[in-house]
Formats: sequence, C-alpha cells, structure tokens
Amino acid sequence: MRLISLAIGVFLAAAPVGAQTAETLADIRQDMSVLYVEIQRLKRELSTTGASTLALPSGALDRINAIESELQRLTAKTEELEFRVSSVAEDGTQRLGDLEFRLCELEEGCDIGSLGKSPTLGGEATATAPAAPQAVPQTGGTELAVGEETDFRRAGEALAQGDFQSAADQFAAFREAYPGGPLEAQALVAEGRALEGLGNVRDAARRYLDAYAGYPDDAAGPEALWRLGAALGDLGNVAEACVTLAEVAGRYPGSADAIAQADTVKARFDCQ
Repeated sequence: MRLISLAIGVFLAAAPVGAQTAETLADIRQDMSVLYVEIQRLKRELSTTGASTLALPSGALDRINAIESELQRLTAKTEELEFRVSSVAEDGTQRLGDLEFRLCELEEGCDIGSLGKSPTLGGEATATAPAAPQAVPQTGGTELAVGEETDFRRAGEALAQGDFQSAADQFAAFREAYPGGPLEAQALVAEGRALEGLGNVRDAARRYLDAYAGYPDDAAGPEALWRLGAALGDLGNVAEACVTLAEVAGRYPGSADAIAQADTVKARFDCQ
C-alpha cells in the first residue's frame, strides 16, 4: 500500500505542470524539482534491501528510470527556454530605449537629456560595462571583418581632408556593408560630422542620436551625446541642448574630453 500511495502522489504532483498554463518558468521548474525528488523517493522504495513479499510489476524500475530521464531532459529544456526569454527581454529593452529617444525627438517640448535608460523587460537589471576611452577605430577587442578597418579608415581620411560629401557617402556605405559591427557607433558619429560639414545639421543630429541611443556604452557614446546637444542648439532648441549637454558629465564622468567639449558648447549657448 505504501508503494501504491507514493506512486499516486508522484503522478498527482506532476498534474499542475500540464494544467496550470499561467505558471511562470520558475514555477514549472519548481514543480519539476519536486517531482524529481518524489521520483528519487520512489526509486529508494523499489531498491529496499531485505526480504519482501511484495511482487513488483515487471519493468517497474525501468519505467521509473525512464521518467527520471525525461524529467532531466525537460529541466534542461526549461533552463534553455529561460535563457532565451532573458535574451529576448534584454534585446527588447535596448530596442525600446532606441524608440523612446526617436519618439522624443519627434515630440515638441520633449527633453531628450532627461530620458533615463529603459528598465529591463521582466524587471531584472543588467550590468553595463564602463565606456572605453575614445579612440578610432575602437573595437573593444572584437575581431573586424576583412576590409572593415580599411574601409573605415578610408572614410575617416576623407573626413579629415574636408571632403564631407565623400566621407558621408563612405560612412553610410560602411554601415550598410557592416550592419551592427563593432564600429557602427563610431561610423554614425563620423557620418554625422560629415553631414554637419555639408550644413545638414538635422540629419547629423539623427546620426548622433542613433549612436547614443543604440550604443550608450560604446567608446563613441560621450562624443555622440555632446555633439547631439550641440546640434540641438544649432537647430534652435537651446533649452533641450543645454539639458543634453549637462548630461554628459553625469553619464560619462570619466570622459574628460567630452565634458570639456560640452562645457565649451554650453558657454556658446549661455546655458545656466
């Protein structure tokens, strides 16, 4: 009777896993852990030493071993799914932050500088790496594709020589050729500088915003933020420019050059 009661308890413990569709992954994993413990207890019952008059059904231990193996497989799948959900949440959070900045740019009176980082979907915070010192090209140790650094430097040379149209075209082509690469943020900032050289300040501001919103922890982040503030001021949005420029020191306290540039631009716009 004891064995039968324990077996019934095992299958009753498994019932909520399939019945409660509203459970979270953590709840399901907890139920599976409880069921796994019950399986172990049942195995111990079947493996008791000493004489016994109880006749076990043929293959009972094999079936329990199979159940245990399936539980282990399901646990591994649950952990894999949990990791994928976490990755989707992190990626979604970054995309929401990007949309937040883009929408703010379109709304009149929206304060871009006061926008905070979007909370991680699911409520769990993720650690952010400190910004690397400004350098071009700075890849953070990421291996570049064949020709990627060469193309970036060629576009940078055009920018340095004042050939702004060529530089803008080359950086735009670079981003199309290497989308999401380690030099994406720096290419956006450089393309913005080239567009400013052509007098297209509005599109330049969009490039700076894309660089800062999409890659806030990149080496180009501090420059993207102060140049965004400067571009806003040049477009006539002085109040928004001053707030944005004031954020540089708070968000990037270790970037002395970006802070100095922001202070210079604040003086130009008489920011208080």
